[in-house]
Amino acid sequence: QTVRWRIELQPWASPTPSLNYEASRFLKYISTSQISCEHMNLNSLKGYSETTKKPWSVCLDERFSLIHRIRSKQCRLYSLGLGNDDNQFELSMANSGCEVHRFDPSIKSAHIQEGRHLWYHRLSIDWRDPNPAIAPHKLHSNTKKLGTVLNEFGHQKIDVLKADVESAEWKILENLILEDVVEQIGQLVFEVHIHWPGFEVSGNDSTVVRYWYSLLRELELKDFRLFHTYKDLSKPQMFLKKEAFNASSCYTLSWVNTRWK
Repeated sequence: QTVRWRIELQPWASPTPSLNYEASRFLKYISTSQISCEHMNLNSLKGYSETTKKPWSVCLDERFSLIHRIRSKQCRLYSLGLGNDDNQFELSMANSGCEVHRFDPSIKSAHIQEGRHLWYHRLSIDWRDPNPAIAPHKLHSNTKKLGTVLNEFGHQKIDVLKADVESAEWKILENLILEDVVEQIGQLVFEVHIHWPGFEVSGNDSTVVRYWYSLLRELELKDFRLFHTYKDLSKPQMFLKKEAFNASSCYTLSWVNTRWK
């Protein structure tokens, strides 16, 4: 199988590149559920408390594997974050018997185990592995691709990948798609930021939005279906630094891999 270096870009939304057309196509896409999910809240799981600040929605419908993996104590959650103190979702998943791995470069020790099911790792998940010539000189820059971490931990599958990585999500998502790592994941819950292009995403505004849209269409081609969108109205209403399109700068999107039954 040949390794892809870039994703397939979708055709432009209009005959000539236009930010208005790209933005409206993209925003309609992220606001439209592709599949219905009836059971999304974790209240049904023991140990869950109602203090979570954001709805990190997972699909617990019987037709998908997650609820069965939770019941049989076989589920695994990877959480990618940056110094975020809202860990209620991770705790509730751990309390329900899931093996939870939280990756955060800001924690003090390399690996910490809290309780039976919760681990913290001083690792930053990125879209590239460190350059071996540079890495040893930077003591705390422990940055790896998700595929590398899965291999090192001996994990074949992740039931839920949650990511709140402050605009690194676009390049991380691209890496997961290009390396087919996304096929090892049952559900994705990503916070996406659209107030600027994101780390190492280049091009003019309409090119950027076409790239974002193309990434999400690639997920659809991999049999991921969007089942929940949360528009964060507490964040500035900004779209690529403009107060336009009635968009929040931040959305939380949840997909289920429909191949995982």
